[in-house]
Amino acid sequence: MQFAPYLNFDGQCAEAFAFYKDLFKGQIVHSSTFGEMPPDEKMPPLPPEAKNRIMHVHLQVGEQALMGSDTMPGAGEACAGAYVKPQGLWVSIGVADAAEGRRVFDALAQGGQVTMPFEKTFWSPGFGMVTDRFGTPWMVNVSTP
Repeated sequence: MQFAPYLNFDGQCAEAFAFYKDLFKGQIVHSSTFGEMPPDEKMPPLPPEAKNRIMHVHLQVGEQALMGSDTMPGAGEACAGAYVKPQGLWVSIGVADAAEGRRVFDALAQGGQVTMPFEKTFWSPGFGMVTDRFGTPWMVNVSTP
C-alpha cells in the first residue's frame, strides 16, 4: 500500500508544482489542463478562465508521488466544490540529515508562514512546521539522529 498526498490550489497549481519539482528534485510525469479535457455533453461548458488551470499533475520523487490540481473557478458542489484552504492536515517530509532539512524548510518558508521554526527537538536533530506561499502546510523532520 502506498499513500500519495493530493494537493488542491486556486489557480497556482502549475507554479507550485514547478517549485516542488525543483525543491524535491523530482520529475513531473504527467500534467494536463482543464482545457485539454475532451468535450463531454454531460459536462457544463468550461469557463474560459479555467482552460489553463491544472486538472491533474503527478510529481514523482524517487518512490514517492505528490499529486495535485486546481479547482474550477466558481465551482460549486456539482464540480467537486470550490477551493478551500487545507486544514486539519500537514504533509510530512522525512529527510536524511539536518542540512537537507534546513534547505527544504527554508525554501518552503520563503513567502510562507512559519508555525514552528526548524530546530533540534527531543526526537529529532531537526524539525519544523511551515505553510508555504501556496497555502500547503508542511512538516519537515530529520528521520535519523
